[in-house]
Amino acid sequence: MNICFIGGGNMAKALVGGMLKRGYAPSKIRVVELEEARCAALHEEFVVRATTNMSDAVSYCEIVLLTVKPQQLRGVCADLAPLLTGQLVISIAAGIRARDIARWLGTHHVVRAMPNTPALIRHGVTGLYALPQVPKKGREQADSILEAVGTTLWVEQETQLDGVTAISGSGPAYVFYFIEALQQAARELGLDELQARQLVLDTFIGAAKLADASPEDVATLRARVTSRNGTTERALVSMESNRVRQHIIAAAHAAARRSQELGDELGKDD
Repeated sequence: MNICFIGGGNMAKALVGGMLKRGYAPSKIRVVELEEARCAALHEEFVVRATTNMSDAVSYCEIVLLTVKPQQLRGVCADLAPLLTGQLVISIAAGIRARDIARWLGTHHVVRAMPNTPALIRHGVTGLYALPQVPKKGREQADSILEAVGTTLWVEQETQLDGVTAISGSGPAYVFYFIEALQQAARELGLDELQARQLVLDTFIGAAKLADASPEDVATLRARVTSRNGTTERALVSMESNRVRQHIIAAAHAAARRSQELGDELGKDD
């Protein structure tokens, strides 16, 4: 596959880096960027061809990845539409629906992808949705590209991507927020900055790995840590009395609603 990235930001660089580490040839990759300086930096870092000329890059490729911000996507599609000759188009823009992208581009060969920031270290998870007109080969190609930076999960209804956005797309921020709170608690309990960071991060990493490796659900694992009248039970009782669980669930629903709003706002005709 010859692949063209429109936009050379962090997620594009994560995908390019992941593909190269899996043995993908740099000569098969083009990146389109507006600034010559950024093109030079991308070429120096990855040895791929980076250019300001969208026409040359797109004509070379079978797959086009739209790796720009959601607010930029409509303008990019306007420039891209007359250049397409049957290429598969993959968009990672949050919220903007595949049917709107298809309308702007004049093609239904569109896949939407929702990766998350751990893709930067190739531990991401990406939700994927394809319009019905995308052939099996196109789905397989999209899967192969996004698997370069982690795991993939396909949904059959595009509305489910709002849930994916709320859980895995925004999810790293929730985890970082909880880590911040625990680190603050550790400092208040007399530990220094480095001790707080080590204890909290290693606890999160270890607990996540245990949950991933265990055949049991997380509720069972939580119960095993919670001795009757012990310290963990006291902490969990405090969380429950403050409705922490309900607030976390409400926050995820708020994120999903915002994803829907973005689709409505950015996808509507002027």
